[in-house]
Amino acid sequence: MTLASSPLRVWPGQPYPLGAQWDGRGVNFALFSLHAEKVELCLFDATGRHETVRVVLPEYTDEVWHGYLPDLRPGQLYGYRVYGPYEPARGHRFNHHKLLLDPYARLLHGSLTWHDAVYGYRVGDARADLSFDRRDSARYVPRCVVVGDAQNRRERRPPHKPWRRSVIYELHAGGYTRRHPQVPLELRGSFRGLAESAVITHLRRLGVSAVELLPIHAHVDERRLVQAGKVNYWGYNSLAFFAPDNRFLTRPDPGEFRLLAQALHDAGIELLLDVVYNHTGEGDVLGPTLSFRGIDNASYYRLDAATPRQVLDYTGCGNTLNVSQPRVLQLVLDSMRYWVQQMGVDGFRFDLATTLAREDDGFEPGSGFLDAVRQDPVLSRVRLIAEPWDLGPQGYRLGGFPPGWGEWNDRYRDTVRSFWRGEAGQAAALASRITGSSDIFARHGRRPTASINFITAHDGFTLRDLVSYAHKHNCANGEEGRDGTDNNLSWNCGVEGPSDDPQVEALRLRQMRNLLATLLLSQGVPMLLAGDEFGHSQLGNNNAYCQDNDIAWPDWARLQQPAGGSLYRYLRRLLVLRRRHGVFRRDRFFKGEALPDGVGKDIRWLNPDGSEKLAGDWPVAPQLLAFIIDGAAGVGHLGPQDESRLDASYLVILYAGDQTVLFRAPAPEFGIGWRRVFDTVEVDGKGDGQGFGADAQCLIPPRCVQVFERLQYPGDGV
Repeated sequence: MTLASSPLRVWPGQPYPLGAQWDGRGVNFALFSLHAEKVELCLFDATGRHETVRVVLPEYTDEVWHGYLPDLRPGQLYGYRVYGPYEPARGHRFNHHKLLLDPYARLLHGSLTWHDAVYGYRVGDARADLSFDRRDSARYVPRCVVVGDAQNRRERRPPHKPWRRSVIYELHAGGYTRRHPQVPLELRGSFRGLAESAVITHLRRLGVSAVELLPIHAHVDERRLVQAGKVNYWGYNSLAFFAPDNRFLTRPDPGEFRLLAQALHDAGIELLLDVVYNHTGEGDVLGPTLSFRGIDNASYYRLDAATPRQVLDYTGCGNTLNVSQPRVLQLVLDSMRYWVQQMGVDGFRFDLATTLAREDDGFEPGSGFLDAVRQDPVLSRVRLIAEPWDLGPQGYRLGGFPPGWGEWNDRYRDTVRSFWRGEAGQAAALASRITGSSDIFARHGRRPTASINFITAHDGFTLRDLVSYAHKHNCANGEEGRDGTDNNLSWNCGVEGPSDDPQVEALRLRQMRNLLATLLLSQGVPMLLAGDEFGHSQLGNNNAYCQDNDIAWPDWARLQQPAGGSLYRYLRRLLVLRRRHGVFRRDRFFKGEALPDGVGKDIRWLNPDGSEKLAGDWPVAPQLLAFIIDGAAGVGHLGPQDESRLDASYLVILYAGDQTVLFRAPAPEFGIGWRRVFDTVEVDGKGDGQGFGADAQCLIPPRCVQVFERLQYPGDGV
């Protein structure tokens, strides 16, 4: 196209900060590209349909193209065209016919429309990506928006709860409120809907300390999904690391996210983001040219050194972001700091974090990314949680991240699931998992809180489906059941799917209570999946990534039903028990050693006859795990708040067998007896307060968790 000469003044500007920066008088534009030969700034009218001016950025400093336009204001729509060699064999894929997004854009206008013109090569050409496409892509891609500084922003006062007091609650920012009866229709599915008082009240009453949002960065719906009438609901296909996805906004204002953060903070709840910095939505070499690929493919992506035409794919998504490149690493760190300092985020969960810690020789605990975060005065103080694996060579790195990091502990998930579905021989492994997985994390001064314990997450069965389905049922995804794991470690309690049998339903509810009790009584940081508190079901779909509908949206009506309401109240009681008693959220690993008084140990494992387990006793009663946590063991370890006081001692019994078993209470030196404070057989705590004397025998019913508090003095009652 031919444009009239620009009437705008163009000054050299500065190579920093990167992105479009409004300084109150004009806008500075700065774009990193090591291999580009020229960069054009393309300006659009307010509708985004008409390109009005193209401006060549006049300066190139330290591999950054930059220019300052004093006549521009916030709200200006823009994009880039970047000139350079189109030589795929050398890793270069410049194509100035393609309008490109600014990697630092804080807001996008419009959305991607799939068309062959968004590809840098001619789709269908026999030479595939070696061909060159000259069609203009501007009409099919979003525009970037110049964003001004927020006005009247309240001082940020994050809750700053210690790790040991944390309970994470994972949810989808859009789907969580889609069916919420107390959220106005026009706000459902948005950040504003999530900030509604009814939602915040539910979270506060439940007792969680942190909300973790599935990816909220602007992302791409893959072409195959769009053609099938679906979307990438989960959002693990990021395209702009500073911009919230427009689907979560009610108006073009990223400040709506900031208001959500403030609403959560006012309720004492932290806000965490699930972030996808390991790859982008541009896919493999046959993917579209939307941003990074056209700005500098050889810099932004990891390429095969022997065949630079090919990108290295450690993520299973077609490409891998090259955080070994200093400016790309800067992009990731700048994005993180932006969300913390400007938007109120308290921490991050990193999707496929192993990829970010890869150097040329593979995963490296001292990688540039991990070292940079560790020394950063802002980022080193926020929550950092790794998904410690990727699909590359030796990609499973659970326990391999440095001090200061938490890690998703999938071995915890698998062990707990295996135990409660009745597999024999899981008791010893479960003992390690519920005591903080010291075999994995006890090094370099790491604590039990390095283990992020979870039984369910967005990826996999919900809690209700875990006890209702033996196999995945993913037909709605349109992939003929090939997607989603087959290793669910689930048990349907005798009937596949929904059942009207009251005995089956009662067993399923008990199993859900058992799983939640195990999670909340374990050392480490527990993570809950939104909707599990009232038994939301995805109808057996264990990979609802493309289901932006009732399958994935929590069904709030269940909260008003007897089963869902009972489960919710039960979970609240569990969270109160954990919050009040520091023995269930210790700041140190157990050692199994005698306490200074010479009577007890910090933890003591028990046989069914009440005797202490020896090394050879673990095969005995393989479906029963019983232990005593001594309240005196935590003195001096838990900090200056109430948890530093002497706590009570507790006997915990987890039994996954299907027959009643005889259990003898521990001997008299542990006090005069035990009082029951929790029992998953009883609904709503109706049996709490019952007890038995020391050295007495009692019957443990099938499939249950029972928690008893030690009675030390006459008058405590038995």
